Amino acid sequence: MNVGRVTVASDIDTVTMETDARRTRRAAIWGSAIGYATDGFDLLILGFMLRPISVDLGLSQAQAASLVTATLFGAVLGGFAFGWLSDQLGRVRVLVWTIVLFAVFTGLCAFARGYWDLLFFRTIAGVGLGGEFGIGMALVAEACPAAERGRVSSYVGLGWQVGVLAAAIVTPLLLPAIGWRGMFLIGILPAAAAYLIRRTLPEPELFLRDAKTRALQSSLRLLVKDADTIKLSFGMVILCSVQNFGYYGVMIWLPNYLSTRFGLALTQTAVWTVATIAGMAAGIFVFGQVADRIGRRSAFFAYMTGAAVMVLCYSRLSDPVQLLFAGAVMGFFVNGMLGGYGALMSELYPTAARATAQNVLFNIGRAVGGLGPLLVGLVASARGFEFAITVLAALYVVDLATMWLLIPERRGAELQ
Repeated sequence: MNVGRVTVASDIDTVTMETDARRTRRAAIWGSAIGYATDGFDLLILGFMLRPISVDLGLSQAQAASLVTATLFGAVLGGFAFGWLSDQLGRVRVLVWTIVLFAVFTGLCAFARGYWDLLFFRTIAGVGLGGEFGIGMALVAEACPAAERGRVSSYVGLGWQVGVLAAAIVTPLLLPAIGWRGMFLIGILPAAAAYLIRRTLPEPELFLRDAKTRALQSSLRLLVKDADTIKLSFGMVILCSVQNFGYYGVMIWLPNYLSTRFGLALTQTAVWTVATIAGMAAGIFVFGQVADRIGRRSAFFAYMTGAAVMVLCYSRLSDPVQLLFAGAVMGFFVNGMLGGYGALMSELYPTAARATAQNVLFNIGRAVGGLGPLLVGLVASARGFEFAITVLAALYVVDLATMWLLIPERRGAELQ
């Protein structure tokens, strides 16, 4: 009888442990996705608000575009700093710090009186923004099973799209009523989410075990520790740069392009933007499923090819209805790869440098991508938006070559 009781107790303990593990995985996914959603919301409302901000503060087109670029360059600084801190102090704690910093300085943008103080606030908000992607991706990779890593990383990527979609829906409704300053004040709300994340989300056991046994070492140095790792890091910088350049180059200027070329009002451009975002969300979801089944490289090859083709097709269209549907398909491929970078880098780098790798490499890509709105704006002014977006298609050919030559397949590998 005692044996039976022990067996029953053991079964109950196993079920309890499995339930706790599932609860932890869900909390990790939700916490990371919410943090990333705040980033997406903020950056798209900035795209919608460039025109009223420019009119109110008397900014040139280049100055307006530089607000986006400054945010993304700040993200590089934050990526370096917060990635390193996360590998030293813990995923959850540092994730909360990044959200609070981002929220506070986004709110301060509402009180800007000119170009320079707004530029400063946007840069510091970007520092907070830069930490969230990599920490969240490292967090879910360490909290979830290897067989689900592509999917859960895509779920975090979907957080960004939910934030962007919310911005596309809410901004046309609220902006006329509360102005661009009121929209920035809404950016303070993520601080409340940070409080809830800190209270409910534990540190991954993998990180805690590794932190107890690891030798003191620089997580940045681990990104370039030998020739093979340097090759990996260089390849990931190229992939992340093309990803961000293409995304920001298209999305920041899309509302303005639709407005100036077709005379669409802000509420109308939101419909076209929402269609593109919906395509992106579908692409992200499908990518995670595909990457877990056929491998990271095969999924990336398919999406990169689709992105090159669709960007080229989109630039040739002149009918608004065609642009509506083509935008959804283009978004499916152009941004569908987003979540895949989290799973890919988690499998390429050890726990001692995982968040650093995610943040540093992805945010270097963000820095390069930050030039996207500026360069697209300059080229569009000289040669037209159609020519500017055509140039983007060539970047995905560079992506394909990089993936083929520099990045190995490690689908489902146990984390180091």
